[in-house]
This record gives sequence, structure tokens and C-alpha cells, in this order.
Amino acid sequence: MGMNGSELAVPLVGAFQASISVLLTIVFGVLAAQFNLLSTKAAKELSTLCVRMFMPALLIYQVGKELEVGTLPRYIPIIIWSIAYNLLSMGVGSIASRAFSLPTWASPALAFNNTTSLPLLLVKSLESTGILNSILRDGDTASEAVARAQSYFLINAMISNSMTFALGPRLLKPGDEDSPSDGEIEDDEEQQNGNSEDDDEVDRTEHVVDDRTSLLPRRVVRKVNRGGRWVYKAGYHHWQKLPHWTHEPLDIFYSFMNAPLIGAIVGAIIGLTPFLHRLFFNDSTDGGYLNAWLTAAIRNIGDLFASTQIIVVGVKLSQSLRKMKRGEDSGPVSKTSVAFITLVRFIIWPAIPLIWAVATKTNLLNSDPILWFSMMLMPTGPPAMILVALSDVNGSPEMEKMAIAKFLTISYAITPLICFSVVGSLKASEAALKGSG
Repeated sequence: MGMNGSELAVPLVGAFQASISVLLTIVFGVLAAQFNLLSTKAAKELSTLCVRMFMPALLIYQVGKELEVGTLPRYIPIIIWSIAYNLLSMGVGSIASRAFSLPTWASPALAFNNTTSLPLLLVKSLESTGILNSILRDGDTASEAVARAQSYFLINAMISNSMTFALGPRLLKPGDEDSPSDGEIEDDEEQQNGNSEDDDEVDRTEHVVDDRTSLLPRRVVRKVNRGGRWVYKAGYHHWQKLPHWTHEPLDIFYSFMNAPLIGAIVGAIIGLTPFLHRLFFNDSTDGGYLNAWLTAAIRNIGDLFASTQIIVVGVKLSQSLRKMKRGEDSGPVSKTSVAFITLVRFIIWPAIPLIWAVATKTNLLNSDPILWFSMMLMPTGPPAMILVALSDVNGSPEMEKMAIAKFLTISYAITPLICFSVVGSLKASEAALKGSG
């Protein structure tokens, strides 16, 4: 079945416009940094806010709204596919780095792509171009399809982030937009060494008022501090009593417990509990007593995630550009690395033939073409900005930091290449929809 130029031109132009809108949002972040509207420290704090508050809120709303007992099976393929392609990406990155003598940063660049803000903003832009209308089911609307796609991408992002924390600590370290701040790391180290403040020290410092002072009454603060220390000491005592061989599995399990995962769990509980789902998402006249205020507030916070996180990406790219300007003759980026990573991320990894075959030749996926479309795009896109933190956490030499900065700048500059993956995924989903119909 052939396609003429006009059949490809419309979705290609629409996908290109959507990808350009994402790139321009990144440019706004670069401009904000260049004109000192957002400092590096503020951007890091804003990024932490995005991952620890905005993204969990978005997961609570989207997963809770879309996930019900009847819709649960359609999320199982997303979970399996997310785990599979992430593990395969790690394997390909490790093998390719050795086989082609790529720099050390090439392995995480191949293993971890931007799974959060970029696809969420992209699919939202695709709605405005209207190119998703060709894969809508009967009775479906573009806004409903986009909501489902966002829930799919969020589940994928949650799994990808969790696997990064659990399986790649030595390779990547939880850093950048997903990492605790330096102060929090120091606090954790103090707790691990048992260097907690005693009650007298707390009492002496309670009268000091600054921007970190709790607004709770002093009596409540004192009880909370004592309770926290008691819980930590009790937990540490029981931890020491456990067999040594259980420590590493428990450490891995604990590393999965991050804010996005907790948000997804809360959303799943709300969605799968009929009473809570009705309470949060029904109209106020139909038992949704929390919908107009609590659910609305959660949604308002969650809607801030995608665009805000992309702005932060722009600020980080501005830092990269400044590093490049200061070290123009250092940190060379090999053409082989750029070409190979671009080939894998934008051409090979959409896995369009694989998902098309599974959708048309098996019964493993349901009849939702938006699901097929989303699964094709999940592994696609530029590497995650977490590479910036990798170079700092690992104490990489300055030349390597420059190379990473240049590489990320190139990767996000060529982000519009994703439009070809979008068109390929769209056409494959259309063909699968006709074949299944």
C-alpha cells in the first residue's frame, strides 16, 4: 500500500511543528538563564520541585483518572515494555561503548533518554496540530486520547526513573533533576553516622528565625524532631539485627521508593478503589465531592510539570553553552559517538516494526492505537539531562565535562528529528488500526 507525498507531508509538518515548539520552550529556558531571570541554584531547586511535587501530582491525577479495574490490563504492556527496553538500552550501551571504543559517557547516553517532560510536552503539541485524529477510535476525542497517552508516558517515566535509581547507581547516581540537593546528602550522611542533634541543641536554635524556620508551633516541632530521631534509631537498630545478606536486596528495594513511584502508587489506589475514584473524579452532583477543590488543586500542580521541567532543561543547556565558550579547544566530541547515539535514539529505538507486528499479529495489546503510538515513541528522543550530574558526581575531568556539555547541546538542537519517528509511528498505527479493523 503506497503513500503519496501529500499523505506524508501533513503529518510530517505537524510533527515538525510540535517538535519545534518543544525546542523553542527549551530556548526560552536558555534565554531565562542568559538574562539572569533564573539562576543555576534556582533552576536546580525548581527541578527538584518538579520531580518531587509536580510529577507525583501529575501521576496521581492522570493515573488515578485513567486507571480503573476495567482499564488495568492496558497498562500491563506498558510496564513490560518499559522494563524491557530500559534493560536492553543498558546492555546496548555497555556493549557499544566497548566495541566501538566510545567515551565513558556514551553508555549512559544510550541507556537513558528523556522520558518525562519532553514526550509529555510533545504529545500535547501534537494535539494542537490535529495529526492524532487519524488514529482515534470511534467516539474518541483528541483530548481523551492525549490524556491516555500522557498516562502511558508517565508510567513509562516512573519505571525508567526507578530503574535508573535502582540499577544504575554506580553508573549514573541519582543526580540532576532527580537528585537530592547537596544539603540533603549531607543530612543523610549525618544521620547514617548517628550525628543527630540532641534536644538541647534543638532548643538553643529554635529561637533563630530564617527562611528555613518551620511555621509549626515550637512544641510541635520539638515533638516531630524527637519522633523522627526515635524512628531513625529504632529502624537502624532493627536494620543492624537483620542478616547481612538481606542488606543489599533491601537497599535495591529502597532505591525504588522515589517520589514519582509513590505518586503512581497513590494514583493507582485511587483509581482502583471505586469509592475513591468516584470521590475524586466524578462530578460534584454525582458523588465527586473532592473533584472541584482537591482534585482540581492536584491537577493544577501537575500541569506545571512538563513545561517547567523543559525550561529547566534550557537553563542547564545554557550552562553547557557557557562551558563550551570557556573551553572551545577542549572536550572534543567524536562524530562516531554523535552519529551512533543519534541513530539508536531517533531511528532504531522507535521499534515501529516490532510494535506494529505485536499489535496486528498477536492479542498481547488491546485495540487502542494511542497505546501502540505511545509505545513506539517511548524509547525515542535525546539523552536525559542527568548526564550533566554524572560528570559532577563522578568527578570527571574537565575535558569530559566539556564533551558532555557539547554533546547534550547537539542532541537537543537536533530534537526536531523526532518528527520522523512521530510520522512513522503514526502511519504504522494507522495501518495496524485498519488491519485490526
